[in-house]
Amino acid sequence: MRQNEQAEAVFVIFGSTGDLAKRKLFPSIFNLYRKGNLTNKFAIIGLGRREWDNEKLRSVVKESIKEEHGEAVAEGSSEFLDHFSYLSFDVTDKDSYANLLDEMVLKEDEFSIPGNRIFYMAMAPEFFGSIAQSIYSSGLKETSGWTRLVIEKPFGTDLSTAKQLNEEIRKAFSEDEIYRIDHYLGKEMVQNIQVIRFANAMFAPLWNNRHIANIQVTSSEKLGVEGRGSYYEKSGALRDMVQNHMLQMVSLLAMDVPLRLTTDEIRSEKIKVLRALRPVVGETIKENVVRAQYSAGSVEQTDVPGYLQEDNVDPSSHTETYVAARLLIDNHDWAGVPFYIRTGKRMAVKSTKIVVEFKELPHNLYAKEAIKTGPNLLIIHIQPDEGITIVLNGKKIGSADTTPVHLEYRHDSEDRVNTPEAYERLLFDCMMGDATNFAHWDEVSLSWSLVDAISNAWTESDNQPVSYKAGSMGPKEADKLLEADGFSWWPVEQM
Repeated sequence: MRQNEQAEAVFVIFGSTGDLAKRKLFPSIFNLYRKGNLTNKFAIIGLGRREWDNEKLRSVVKESIKEEHGEAVAEGSSEFLDHFSYLSFDVTDKDSYANLLDEMVLKEDEFSIPGNRIFYMAMAPEFFGSIAQSIYSSGLKETSGWTRLVIEKPFGTDLSTAKQLNEEIRKAFSEDEIYRIDHYLGKEMVQNIQVIRFANAMFAPLWNNRHIANIQVTSSEKLGVEGRGSYYEKSGALRDMVQNHMLQMVSLLAMDVPLRLTTDEIRSEKIKVLRALRPVVGETIKENVVRAQYSAGSVEQTDVPGYLQEDNVDPSSHTETYVAARLLIDNHDWAGVPFYIRTGKRMAVKSTKIVVEFKELPHNLYAKEAIKTGPNLLIIHIQPDEGITIVLNGKKIGSADTTPVHLEYRHDSEDRVNTPEAYERLLFDCMMGDATNFAHWDEVSLSWSLVDAISNAWTESDNQPVSYKAGSMGPKEADKLLEADGFSWWPVEQM
């Protein structure tokens, strides 16, 4: 995070009574305040349908601070809490917006805020478009400073609905005022991908199809749908994870070197990758994508039900809780290199990792001597641990054989007190007007194009999800995706 930069703005949170605000937004804003990235020239206006008042909102914020920092810090946060106010709000009522405008003007005067306004949508996505237009028509954008709109995923449920939502929002906000948040892009090691690639002479020249055999991206969860069955029935792993998180990571891994480290240049290179992704259509779905559902099993020695037995799930549902895919990028640098992605619920471990497997030497002297060697690997650990592992071949002590040598750097062994979490970093980027780590509309539309093609191919071929046991790393069909190319999944639980 940039040092010595400070934000001054009124921050309006639609849905401030929800879980996202309490768990992520309030602690992140408090951390920015403690670090001095927020001056006293800020205000937080919470909006919600509940009949709360200022004191109720402040008590909730204080509790969220206590959960993260402890009783003593929470008790000393009164000056911070004074910047919070609450309005009971009906998103369909013009009077609510008029009251909000009055409150914003009042807070700007009270805290000497220079007219900068951020509107954060932490609520049901079906209201995003109408709220944006009401913000515009109610005069909330008429200010001497800047205005920005932050939108949580999902941005639509397919390409058609995403286009409709984008058209509605663009009537009120320009593209450079829209910040589509994907918290994966705020994670330390996701942002580190560019540094690893572009700031190291040992990797930059090798980052292409002449030296890389395949790249694997895994994002696995131990949890099931956890009472969110009705939401997940409409989403599934393809829309919930692949359309945003997984494809964003693929685009960062495959993008070309930008001319400059600016928002427009970085986004431009990511968009080129998404445009070059080979469409998955028709019969190619069978050899390139696996969809699956978890069945009953055991996670951490605890028996858990299958997806079809979860609350608010149709007993005959075909919704996928797991997706594995073989993606190909048809450009000069990546032709012939498969990018394998997999994501699922109720798996053996909670892990998000990237494994870059380099090609073995064409003339390996040790292989000629019948000494087994393995490929070199670069492993980027994103969560729950963060860091980098490089796997090399080394000599086994006291033997002529080789052994894998792991060179590791883990953030977990460092002082993490001042490390900003994903939401904290992204909120500050928005306040500073840095949209690099937010999704541009072109990225969203291209991602939906690929996801819609997969969904349509599943429907046209009557492709039914296969089963995998809860507590496993997915179905055997996902292993076959790689076996067809002569590869196998690297066991992320052991890395």
